[in-house]
Amino acid sequence: MPMAYSADILDQLTQEYLPAIEKELVQGVSQTAHVGLAALHGMLAYHMGWEGEGAGPDARGKRIRPLLVILSCASAGGNWEQALPAASAVELVHNFSLIHDDIEDNSPLRHRRPTLWKLWGIPQAINAGDAMFALAHLEILRLEETISPNVAVRAAKLLQQTCLHLTQGQYLDLSYESRSNLTLDDYWPMISGKTAALVAACTQLGALVAGVDLERQNRFNEFGHYLGLAFQARDDLLGIWGDAELTGKSAESDLVTGKKSLPVLYGLSKKGAFAKRWSQDSISPDEVVYVARMLESEGGQSYSEQIAAKLTDQALQALISTHPEGAAGQALQQLVDRLLNRKV
Repeated sequence: MPMAYSADILDQLTQEYLPAIEKELVQGVSQTAHVGLAALHGMLAYHMGWEGEGAGPDARGKRIRPLLVILSCASAGGNWEQALPAASAVELVHNFSLIHDDIEDNSPLRHRRPTLWKLWGIPQAINAGDAMFALAHLEILRLEETISPNVAVRAAKLLQQTCLHLTQGQYLDLSYESRSNLTLDDYWPMISGKTAALVAACTQLGALVAGVDLERQNRFNEFGHYLGLAFQARDDLLGIWGDAELTGKSAESDLVTGKKSLPVLYGLSKKGAFAKRWSQDSISPDEVVYVARMLESEGGQSYSEQIAAKLTDQALQALISTHPEGAAGQALQQLVDRLLNRKV
């Protein structure tokens, strides 16, 4: 008979895992704290949410990716503490991408704080992002200390492949900004790289450290892949129809920023009133409600909800196929539910 766990097992494990993850991250970033480089270390510490005005849990983000590594490792029967370097590595890769994305997207704020490039300028922000990237790969190699050199090499290869996929997705995202002939088929390669690749690496890295066979590792990868796709589809819905009081994006709707998200691409494919309005000029904040209703009436919302629901089901089925074990296995299921049914 399977063991029963409390309804808040995810919260319990998160409280146990997060301090260890944060300690590993701090240790990794400390490698930049050399004589004469205190300012560089300060930039990284600021971006990670540890220093500066507004520092604290809200500035750090939820650390979802390292949690996925740890939970996947534990649910595959592994020792979660051995996976800490991998958990730190994926979070550093994620933050490297955020630093560069903020520059490329001209974003002034992240977690309601000024971004690195706004405070230190673009050249030094690029340097800080590059340092974060290097630290990630130093961290993944620490697996040779916690598990074995063989696992460290395999994990490093997986992380490098993921970084390539991640940057390919970002390339497509940027290139799409100037294209007017995009289709729904163009959407999936972009988010597979930009969003799903790193999530899939998180779940597979956890399984790799746990020592499971390649077939089961691939199932964990599939779980992460569909989780990432479903997360992005849900994010696209919230970017237009999310509760503005909850999201804080009333003046930053994806309609205003011109993001070619899943609902938008569906609306453009209909070649109706929404597509006509989209092609004219930028949508102002005052028009957001009207244009969102227009897109909804043409099926953009219902279509995207159907896709998000299908991907959510695929993620859950893939998770079941990994045969998740124990409290961590149940916590993974709770995490999927929270991520894919969120309102913000």
